[in-house]
Order: sequence, then structure tokens, then C-alpha cells
Amino acid sequence: MTDSIQQADLQIKWQRIRQAMQQAHADGCLLTVDVNLYYVTGTIFSGYVYFPAEGEPHFFIKRPVGIEGERIHYIRKPEQMPEIFASAGLPMPRKLLLEGDELTYNEYIRLLGLFSPAETGNATSMLRALRAVKTPWEIDQIRQAARAHEATYRTIPECFRPGMTDLQLQYEIEKRMRENGSFGLFRAFGANMDIFMGSILAGDNAETPSAFDFALGGAGMHPSVPLGANGTLLKEGTAVMVDMAGNYTAYMTDMTRVYSVGKLSETAYKAHQTALTIQAEIMQAARPGVCCADVYAIAARIAAEENLSGYFMGTAQQAKFVGHGVGIQINELPVFTPRSKEVLEPGMVFALEPKFVIPGTGAVGIENTFLVTADGIEKITQFEEEIIALPG
Repeated sequence: MTDSIQQADLQIKWQRIRQAMQQAHADGCLLTVDVNLYYVTGTIFSGYVYFPAEGEPHFFIKRPVGIEGERIHYIRKPEQMPEIFASAGLPMPRKLLLEGDELTYNEYIRLLGLFSPAETGNATSMLRALRAVKTPWEIDQIRQAARAHEATYRTIPECFRPGMTDLQLQYEIEKRMRENGSFGLFRAFGANMDIFMGSILAGDNAETPSAFDFALGGAGMHPSVPLGANGTLLKEGTAVMVDMAGNYTAYMTDMTRVYSVGKLSETAYKAHQTALTIQAEIMQAARPGVCCADVYAIAARIAAEENLSGYFMGTAQQAKFVGHGVGIQINELPVFTPRSKEVLEPGMVFALEPKFVIPGTGAVGIENTFLVTADGIEKITQFEEEIIALPG
């Protein structure tokens, strides 16, 4: 179902899944959620992938027609799977892993009824942990996304015209995104996380709390989508934070830059430089074996030393994290929170986003995507990091 290079990558992932199943003492794992299907097949279809404890995976496909390959079984409904198991010589699993955090209740109960395992486990947590450490092919995809992401950000000044609103600016940026190859779709883990192709925050809208589990909020266009740009006029003294998605391959990058309309307040420039200081110190400290909670502590300490804690990661509602994994979804593991138990490992890819909200001005700060290497971290997204003045 994939080319030879990606097929070699899938073999790495399949072996990791088998090893994780052995550690969980599971003899079957059934996947059907789109991001997990892509992770293990290189495509998305309607159906299921079944991993036995030993041997190769089997693919049960409802739609589309025409997919060819080994161990592919076309089905109309999942109730056909037990019969196919019997004809293929696959034993029914005693302990079955299902995507318990993502399936609907009805789907979960339906699959349990079909397989009747003696024990179940959570495939969602297992796959999220596996996906946190990227393969060489995945890292290459992320690097490709970064180059296109940077290309779009270079065009942002030409998108601006005096008298614009934040929404009008976002429309122009979204056009450049699509021209540079953006898929448009922005994948996130968790319920109620549907947003646009990214977020732009200007002026006091940056202080608006949001129900969404992102670093900053914004009122959004409508109460049905309460996040991001809301029609704020881009006037003199306004900071414009651009956090548009790097979804130019199936594997995303995350990058935020700040633009200004005219001159900003001195507090805003101080806070932005503090964000750059936080990034620099973390780049020196982060390496395999470092706890994600310690990374957060560095950011919080520097913000406090600069008397900026009240602005750090929001004002009215402050986010309690400073970074997160990225990949097929924008919010993967690990997460950099004060209580995180996660530890950095080589191959992890994460976004670091120390940000500040300055009342009367808007949001400032930085966000880049990093790769954990054997002895440190590498910045993957490369673009001007100072506040960029928009043409007057």
C-alpha cells in the first residue's frame, strides 16, 4: 500500500508495536482511528488493522475499493472478522488492546462483543507513547514541513495592509499556506479541539480565555468556534502573534512568530526577549534523560526572575505547560508541565512555546519545533525570531 522507503519505515513501527504488546502481555491489538491507521499503513481508510502477538498485521477494509496487497480482507461490517480470523488461522485474542480513549462507547462495546476477550487494554495510550519517538522517515517528513512552514511565514509582511483586521490578515496567510502545500486539515488529540488552520492573536483578544487546551485563547469568529482571531483592528501599537499550522506533510511542525503594527510597549519587548532567553537556556539544558517538568521549571523561573510571571502563558487564564510533542497530531507526547513524569528520549519531536500576554498590546514570545538528538536538541524550524515590524 506504500512505496519501498515508507514500507521499510512501517516495518520499524510494526516491530515497535509488537514489542509494546509483549510488554503489555497482549496477544491482539485492533486499530481503527484515522491517525493510527496512517501511522501503521501510510494511508487512511475505513476499516481496521489487527496486530497479532506474532506474525504480520491483517487489514480489514470497508472503503475504498481497490486497495491491493498481502493480508487485505474486504468486509462490509466488523462482524465478519471472526470468520476471517478462523479461515486465516488467526487465534482470537485472550487480551485485546482497543483504542479506548478514542472509540465511541457503541463501537467499543460492539468490538468487545465480537472478540469476547478475557482481558482488554488501552491501545490509545500505547500508540501515543510509541508515536512520541519518531522514526528517521518521520523526522524527514517533519523537516520537509518546516521548510514549507518557513516559506509561508516569510510572506506574512506582504499579506498586511494598513487598516486590516486580524481575520483579514489570517485569510491572506491561509491562502499562502495552501499555495505552499498546506493540507488544510489540522489534526489534534482530544475532544472539542477543532480549530482553523491555526491561530492569530492581536491586541487585547490575546487575553480572552478559551475552552480549548492550547497555550493561548482568543474569542474566535463565533461562539461555536471560540479560539483565535475575532476581527480585532490591527492598529498602531498592536502585537500580532501568528501561530499557523505547519501541516505541509502528514507530520506537522509548530512555529509562532510575532509581528508588530508600529512600535510596541517596552514591556512587550522585554517579555519577548525573556521568551528568547527561556528558549536559549532550555536549548542548553535539554537532552535525553531530562525530565519534562524540569524544562517547565526553567521557563517559570526565568519568567519570575524578570517579574513577568503574571503575564506568562496568559493573564486571565494561564496555561500550565510550555511545550508539547508534535507529529501526526499537533498535541502529541511529551507534554512540558510542572508535574510531568515524562523524560526526553532521542527521536522525540516537540514544540517549545514560552509566550507572554501584555495587556493593551497583545501576545509576544516564540515557538519552535525541536528534535531530541543523542546529546541535546536541534531546532528544526528556522526563521527570524525578533519581533518583525509590518510595513506601514
